[in-house]
Amino acid sequence: MAEVNKEKLNIKLLVYDENVDVAVNREDEQYYRAAAKLITERYGAYAQVYKGRKSDHTIALMTLVEIALRYEKERDRNDTAPYEGILSQLSAEIEKALK
Repeated sequence: MAEVNKEKLNIKLLVYDENVDVAVNREDEQYYRAAAKLITERYGAYAQVYKGRKSDHTIALMTLVEIALRYEKERDRNDTAPYEGILSQLSAEIEKALK
């Protein structure tokens, strides 16, 4: 159990206007900090436009939708399934030609 605790790091993240305490894997700390920064930036942009006209909850949801959209677009760009089929076919043809 002590080894697990050595791998974890307790950090404070400032997410928009709130400090959030989280325990993270040491190798993931930079990603958590970058994520908190992105959330803060995007929430701040929405809050600047919609504060007083929309609830904080709605602004948070708008922020989440934007970030999820970015994630989905990136995931789609990195989809390797079409290439795996082609590589398998080419590998089979190479192996057949070498026999």
